[in-house]
Amino acid sequence: MSRFWTLLSNLHSLAGPVVMLLYPLYASVIAIETPGKEDDEQWLAYWILYSLLTLTEMLLQSVLEWIPIWYTVKLVFVVWMVLPQFRGAAFIYERFVREQIKKHGFLRHDVKTLHKSISPKGKGKKKFVHFIVPKKVAQEPM
Repeated sequence: MSRFWTLLSNLHSLAGPVVMLLYPLYASVIAIETPGKEDDEQWLAYWILYSLLTLTEMLLQSVLEWIPIWYTVKLVFVVWMVLPQFRGAAFIYERFVREQIKKHGFLRHDVKTLHKSISPKGKGKKKFVHFIVPKKVAQEPM
C-alpha cells in the first residue's frame, strides 16, 4: 500500500508542471499558428491569470503553507482553466478581469496607441526595432 501512495504523490508532483506549464505552452504555440482569435484569447487569459495566481501565491506563501490542500485546490483550479471544454481562463477574464479594467480605465489610451502603431504591413514592427536598436552616433576624429 505504501508503494501506491508513493506513486500517487509522484504523479501529483508531476501533474502540476505538466498541467500548469507544459500543456499551456504547447497550446499557446498552436493558438499562435491558427488563424482564429478565440484560442488566442483563451491562452492569453490563461497566462495573465496564471501570473496573477503565482504572484498572489508568492505574497501569501506564509499563509498558504498552513493550508494542507492548497496545492491540490490550485491544481484543480488550473485544470479547470486549461481544459478546452470549460475555457475557464477566458471565462474568468471576460467576467471579472475585463470589468475591472473597464471600471478603473486601464489601457484606455494605450490600446488605441498600440493599434495605430501596428499596421498590417509591418511598419509598427520597424518602429519597435528602431526603438530598441540604438542609432549610430557619428564619432569625432581623434
